[in-house]
Amino acid sequence: MPNIKSAKKRVLVIDKKTMRNKAIKSALKTQVKKFLAAVEAGDKEAATKLFPETVSAIDGAVTKGVIHKNNANNRKAKLAKKLAALN
Repeated sequence: MPNIKSAKKRVLVIDKKTMRNKAIKSALKTQVKKFLAAVEAGDKEAATKLFPETVSAIDGAVTKGVIHKNNANNRKAKLAKKLAALN
């Protein structure tokens, strides 16, 4: 446990940021799973509807600094490929 006041504050700030990042990452994973479930089920309508929402969630994670933009682009490309293969 830190003794210096500024170090104590940093611990609190880091905990808050960690919780925020976990929440964003968890929501992102949930959204991706929903999309992949629709693709696996072969439901074109649901997959087409969920794709923009999933891409938006990925872009939101990039904006908040949770994932890197190149990682996001790779993820979006893979999802788009799966959607294209479904159609």
